[in-house]
Amino acid sequence: MTDTTAAAAAPGLSVAVIGAGARSYIGRHVSAAREGARVVAVVDTTEIGRERGRQNFPDAAIYGDLSELIAAGGIQAAIVTTPDHTHEAIAVELLTAGIAVYLEKPLAIDLQGADRVLTTAAETGTPLYVGHNMRHSGVVRTMREIIERGEIGEVKAVWVRHFVGNGGDYYFKDWHADRSKTGTLLLQKASHDIDVVHYLASGYTRRVVGMGDLMVYGGITDRRDRSGETMPEWFSFDNWPPASQTGLNPVVDVEDVSMMMMTLDNGVQASYQQCHFTPDYWRNYTVIGTEGRLENFGDTAGGVVKVWNRRHEWQADGDVEYPIEGVASGHADADLLTMTEFLDHVIDGAPTVVSPIAAREAVAAGSLAAESLRSGSVPFTVPDLPDHVLEHFSRATTPAPERTSR
Repeated sequence: MTDTTAAAAAPGLSVAVIGAGARSYIGRHVSAAREGARVVAVVDTTEIGRERGRQNFPDAAIYGDLSELIAAGGIQAAIVTTPDHTHEAIAVELLTAGIAVYLEKPLAIDLQGADRVLTTAAETGTPLYVGHNMRHSGVVRTMREIIERGEIGEVKAVWVRHFVGNGGDYYFKDWHADRSKTGTLLLQKASHDIDVVHYLASGYTRRVVGMGDLMVYGGITDRRDRSGETMPEWFSFDNWPPASQTGLNPVVDVEDVSMMMMTLDNGVQASYQQCHFTPDYWRNYTVIGTEGRLENFGDTAGGVVKVWNRRHEWQADGDVEYPIEGVASGHADADLLTMTEFLDHVIDGAPTVVSPIAAREAVAAGSLAAESLRSGSVPFTVPDLPDHVLEHFSRATTPAPERTSR
């Protein structure tokens, strides 16, 4: 099903949205992020999705197949917001066609797929950007600035606790719960935080071990197919306690609690813990350096990052405290900054804070941690990318914390 009349008249940078699910709303930031950039096309393989595309982007042409979009021509950039297991094939097809790609995280659901996407981008020279918007969030920017100022000395350890209070609604009522489509929530959810660990520690995971289990949601037998629905249609804070949830996805085989331990290439030790049946929903980072430590309480506006840099007993107040700026909930501000960075990179060749190499390293750590936890917590070593791929992307990102040599 195709309606191509809108595309021809659009001036400036022509952008397509691939996949009209809940996350496709980031396409609404395009015109605000860069003057002259417009969403002129939407692709979705379902009629419900195409109708959603018409409603959200009324001036866009609507396509039912990616090949139709590419054949029609005139698209310079695409925003891919499809389910995770489709990222690899869609990104490769777009990159091969010379269309710059904004790819929602995670890059792919396994390391082989991630490396294929990066290799395609390097060999075609087509811009690739992965939407790790957390690097642009207020809490991460504040922590990074504290570290760069040297307030806690040299980073030696990073600990992350992720309380996913909305996990039952967000991840266990649609395709996210199905391992064949998600791989692991250590990718779909934790890839943000793995990337933040790497960003704050200025290094990448090279040894990883995982633990985890499906403790609560696997025992719920009330299941149904929600094809055509999106998360806002079923989300409610009244869906509590977790064991009383109803209408879970027919297939539920991803872990609802998981942990991983990482050794980075610069010697930093890190850990990450994720639980999908807690009552609260926020991330808690602790970064310990040679001269102090920082920790955030809250991860949006109204929260604070505390720094302890003197020796003393337990103390609730930090020796120094920094308010977290930005939105009070969600990440709309980070989405806008991320979209701006993508479009500036495509149009001007501007360097980026977000990095495809870092996105690959998040997939590597998360996917191998899942493999570890599913095989008795055997540790795994992360393989390196080919040098020519590393060299290609090192020219397109800011120097820190990316490695340009081994």
